[in-house]
Amino acid sequence: MEVNVLNIQGQETGRKAVLNDAIYAIEPNDHVLYLDVKQYLANQRQGTAKSKERSEVSGSTRKLGRQKGGGGARRGDINSPVLVGGGRAFGPKPRDYRSKLNLKTKVLARKSALSYKVQENGIIVVEDFAFDAPKTKDFINLTKNLKIEGKKVLVVLPTENKNVYLSARNLKKAEVMGAAMINAYKVMNADVVVMCETSLQTIDEILTK
Repeated sequence: MEVNVLNIQGQETGRKAVLNDAIYAIEPNDHVLYLDVKQYLANQRQGTAKSKERSEVSGSTRKLGRQKGGGGARRGDINSPVLVGGGRAFGPKPRDYRSKLNLKTKVLARKSALSYKVQENGIIVVEDFAFDAPKTKDFINLTKNLKIEGKKVLVVLPTENKNVYLSARNLKKAEVMGAAMINAYKVMNADVVVMCETSLQTIDEILTK
């Protein structure tokens, strides 16, 4: 599969980039995508939610009323979960939400995400570029030239570029990442994926080992 290579002014360079059919033209696997996205989102969780149990709430341990004959539910001290201001029963505790996924599964998920983007005409290939200084205006001009202004944009660079990253950092709908860090969630979450020519080679090497 071939696509036109554009420059950062949005003009065709006359060159074509070849998209590997083994990556960009497979039958997407929805279940594998679901597993990978679920794992990615779970791994982002801090897992620090915590509520106090009755033994951790500050309060007297004096028994409030007789055990029987009061006409209500049994309760001990003022820290009982059945009372307002008492401890919480079975509340959240700090935990690790991270999980593991087989490498082949993750690779297939990335291929599936990229294949979906090709089907949606959501991949644009541009020649390698860099900014002389971090300027948000330069990144906005790039999206205008490529006619993707206002869309969620994922820019995939061959390697991390600080100036390009800082130029996009203040934009809510833009994200910049290196080709080696690409994942299914980021691809599916973007409306358009802008790839540099050299990024295609890096992705090929990673996903076709």
